[in-house]
Amino acid sequence: MSPDPDDLADDASRQVDREDASASHEADRPPTPEKEAASEELELNPPVAEHLEEVNEIGADVKGEGEIEP
Repeated sequence: MSPDPDDLADDASRQVDREDASASHEADRPPTPEKEAASEELELNPPVAEHLEEVNEIGADVKGEGEIEP
């Protein structure tokens, strides 16, 4: 039986993937005062903000693959 071509990862790769998935993912440093001030000056694009709310509502109800766990 030949290996599944869509599953060519070896055990070591799978282990690294598991470790990466459980690792803390945080910024390595806080934003600079200049970057923080610049972000405060940005304005939301109303259609984009509305779309973001819409997809967040849709995503909140996703079950199975793609589900975001709290």
